[in-house]
Amino acid sequence: MSDFKIASREQENVNVLALKGYLDAHTAPKLEEAFQNLIASQHFKIVVNCKDLSYISSAGLGVFMAFIEDVRQNMGDIKLTNMSPKVYNVFDLLGFPLLYEIFKEENEAINRFFDKPK
Repeated sequence: MSDFKIASREQENVNVLALKGYLDAHTAPKLEEAFQNLIASQHFKIVVNCKDLSYISSAGLGVFMAFIEDVRQNMGDIKLTNMSPKVYNVFDLLGFPLLYEIFKEENEAINRFFDKPK
């Protein structure tokens, strides 16, 4: 059950990571590597599309926490989108909606980077 893939693309100067499959202790290093590569390339506007993410463990959640500070210190953010109710419940249980913006649709998350702060 360690089938996990990441599709990466750039749209409007925002990097989108589309996750697919099971994100657990065995597959978390793939997501860590994707975040490390974006940060090393000075890409700090990141949207993670969870549409095809069928499972996430605490190890997977830990990857998000490991990189959010570096991203935000560089005037960026990690926004989450397209979560199934099952995946959202895991994020919600651990208080992620208080720390991360979560959107229903990817375009909403991308557009949020260009909204003026209130």
